[in-house]
Amino acid sequence: MGKLHYEVVLPAAGSGKRMGAGQNKLFLTLLAKPILIHTLEVFEQDEQCTGIWLAVKPEERVIIQEMLAIYGITKVKGLPNGGAERQHSVHSCMKEMEQVDIVLVHDAARPFITHNIIANLVRSAHDFGAAIAGVRAKDTMKKVREGIIEETVDRESLWMIQTPQAFQFDLIVQAEDIAEKIGFLGTDEAMLVERLGHAVHIVESSYENVKMTTKEDLVFGEAILRRRALETK
Repeated sequence: MGKLHYEVVLPAAGSGKRMGAGQNKLFLTLLAKPILIHTLEVFEQDEQCTGIWLAVKPEERVIIQEMLAIYGITKVKGLPNGGAERQHSVHSCMKEMEQVDIVLVHDAARPFITHNIIANLVRSAHDFGAAIAGVRAKDTMKKVREGIIEETVDRESLWMIQTPQAFQFDLIVQAEDIAEKIGFLGTDEAMLVERLGHAVHIVESSYENVKMTTKEDLVFGEAILRRRALETK
């Protein structure tokens, strides 16, 4: 079988409140380049990616279009309005997308995903319908209620979930449509698919695939970029 192709949805209408940035955190820079561009370049440079969809705030559309031009991002097919919740932003992109084999949904603030992990996700989604990236829990996990430990949870079965999350097109469209119809809000796209009774497979990712959420994350992010630059020399 030849290479599988996919299109990716990036919700990019966040506020950056936890970052304390006073602006969309995706416009903050890592080594003088916006976080959003670092993420977009991963997909721009991936031969398997045939299209990128960005859900944006209407008032930020022009500045994002200017960024795309400056950094030579050519695969963006649409910039529909983002919604109040991530799920709404993803759905607004899905409504404009034509039929494709596989759809990926990825956090725009996770710029360190690799082509190898993406390829594994696309293959798994093609074979099984749904696949998401995750890493095994490293720390001891305890269930706590009202400040008191109730039990120590066996971490062998626990995974910390990341993105991308990959789905066959018809499956994610069905899951999104049903969720909208009944007013269900999930924490991620996989949850919407799980509600249909469809198995979701996990693909082991990397602990480097961190989301830029706090100011400390920016420090880690620049360290990752510097180390990768040294490795490619």
